[in-house]
Amino acid sequence: MERSHNVSLTWMHLVVLIYGFTAILGKLIEMPAIQVVWYRMAFAAIGLLIYLIIRKRPMVKIPPKQVIILLGIGLVVAAHWIAFFHAIKISNISVTLGVISSGALFASILEPLFFRKRIDWLEFLIGIFIIFGLYLIFSYELEYLTGIIVALVATVLATVFTILNKKFTTRYPPTLISFYEMLGGFIGITVYLFFSGSFNAEFIRPTTMDFVYLLILGLICTAFAFAVSVDVMKELSAYTVILSINMEPIYGIILAFIIFGDSEHMTGGFYAGTAMILASVFLYPMLKKRKN
Repeated sequence: MERSHNVSLTWMHLVVLIYGFTAILGKLIEMPAIQVVWYRMAFAAIGLLIYLIIRKRPMVKIPPKQVIILLGIGLVVAAHWIAFFHAIKISNISVTLGVISSGALFASILEPLFFRKRIDWLEFLIGIFIIFGLYLIFSYELEYLTGIIVALVATVLATVFTILNKKFTTRYPPTLISFYEMLGGFIGITVYLFFSGSFNAEFIRPTTMDFVYLLILGLICTAFAFAVSVDVMKELSAYTVILSINMEPIYGIILAFIIFGDSEHMTGGFYAGTAMILASVFLYPMLKKRKN
């Protein structure tokens, strides 16, 4: 039986709220960012595999060369998440999410380069507004300068793997793509840790609370949230999904302020810059739809 549009929309916003909670977990978990991502990708890969088996999704045969590419994209995803969680640890959640929301700017620059197409002037103009927003954040939050730079690196990496995924999502099931990418990131981090001498007994023995947070991060915030987001796309338009996902920084910043209080309180310049970035992100799909 098909669910109603309103029920699907409610599920979609729950997923976005869960995505926003990811940043909260990144601050609550005491271990280093690379260790967080190693566990996250391990649990997510297991969760997605269980989902594929339970839902009896066909394990579409993907050519070995394409599988290797997907595993490689998983390394980019891993690098993005490591930078994302590290930015949270050296600055705070609000700063990191404020910068991450500028992804549309880098997409407008990088996508034409990857696919050798003309620059969309609407995207370019939206990018100009986002640059002003970033300028305000940089100007008023100099104490978090390193965190802002790391968050920018995370944003660029997120844009890159999103663009790389574009050619695969129309050919293979998204859940299967994500499974291979989670597996690739997990294998890549494991190899790095092994050869760098960081893989030891202490590494694989987190505290009890960290382990609980990691399970929530890997199974609920990654595997479950992704599976639900794919499922509700049967009833919701791409436009509605994009608008919903744009709420992630807002939910995350509000949750951070509620949970962590004064440590997440920022200057007026930060909120003005973040508001400008978010307004640009919300405005773009509306103008694009009108233009088309």
